[in-house]
This record gives sequence, C-alpha cells and structure tokens, in this order.
Amino acid sequence: QVQLVESGGGLVQPGGSLRLSCAASGSIFSINAMGWYRQVPGKQRELVAVITSGGSTNYADSVKGRFTISRDNAKNTVYLQMNSLKPQDTAVYYCNAGISRFGVIWGQGTQVTVSS
Repeated sequence: QVQLVESGGGLVQPGGSLRLSCAASGSIFSINAMGWYRQVPGKQRELVAVITSGGSTNYADSVKGRFTISRDNAKNTVYLQMNSLKPQDTAVYYCNAGISRFGVIWGQGTQVTVSS
C-alpha cells in the first residue's frame, strides 16, 4: 500500500505565503508526475501545478508567477510554495502522484484559507 500525506495548510492573510508538502510512503518503486489540485464547494477539482519526474513544470494561468511546485525525489515529496495569496485561492488543496504498480494516488486534502 502507498499513501500521500499533505501538510502545511492553514489560514493566511491576503498577500501572505504558505508552503504545502505532500509525502508519499509505502512500497514505492518509482513516482512519475506529481501534482497539486484544488477544489471549492460546488466546483470541480482543478489543476494548480504539475511536475514530472524530470522536473518539468506546468501551472494554471491563475497561479503563474505566484506559485512554485518542486519535488525531492529522495524523499518522495512534492511541495507547493504559494506567494501573494489571494482570497480566491481559498480551497482544499490535494496532491496526487502517479506511482508505478499503483496508478494515480490522491492525498486527503489540506484546507487553505486566505482571509483578513
């Protein structure tokens, strides 16, 4: 079994920063792409950022220039550095990863609230 565990969410004022972490654990042979998604009530889950095993990245237009995705392959961990946060960034943030022999695995989600 494998699992993803997210951490780092919380309450932050507009303009502030947060760093999310997502660590994969279990019988992991290799991890392909890893990504962050977010969801607000009543809306579909949307892609925020993705990073391949080779380090190539892609971002939603709404977060370009403010968010940075990175990964530490030795620790099976993906990060999301979020700067210049806006109230519209408020959502539950989920990480996922393509893990060999297990397919796409999702984390449990972490709440990010941007409010004054």
